[in-house]
Amino acid sequence: MTTPFGGPARTAPGLPNLPTPPTGWPVGSYATYEEAQRAVDHLADSNFQVRDVTIVGVDLMLVERVIGRLTWGRVLASGAASGAWFGLFVGLLLSLVSQGGTSFAPILLGLGFGLVFGLIFAAVTYRLSRGRRDFQSVSQLVAGRYDVLCQPRNAEKARELLAKLAMGSSPA
Repeated sequence: MTTPFGGPARTAPGLPNLPTPPTGWPVGSYATYEEAQRAVDHLADSNFQVRDVTIVGVDLMLVERVIGRLTWGRVLASGAASGAWFGLFVGLLLSLVSQGGTSFAPILLGLGFGLVFGLIFAAVTYRLSRGRRDFQSVSQLVAGRYDVLCQPRNAEKARELLAKLAMGSSPA
């Protein structure tokens, strides 16, 4: 089996290779992922078989948080910086395979050309957008709630441990 990028698929032993709906009985429901993670951590601290547990995000949403206004200055600075990093990388590779030994010329040339091309590419791309997206944002996949499921053989024990957590007592 391969991934969409052509590499071999890596899964944990015993888990299905194809996307499948989760199985198990609900043992807890939480408003945030942090709370669900805390519940599973509590189960692990109580020597519970956490291999039987799954956290399931329900009512998924894609949240795009706007982090700033996009200006020509930011566009050009970002393009120049990313181009410079790529140019530096190419320059370092070229300096490793060059005949001159420890010459800094390929590094400086790569850095310079990368900076210029990054700047030009960013400017052209931003100009072509014609101001349709003059902001920067980050996207995040979040859920409306997080359910903790457990395989039926241990679900009752998980419920008891999570009830103790909810009441504020720690494992004995």
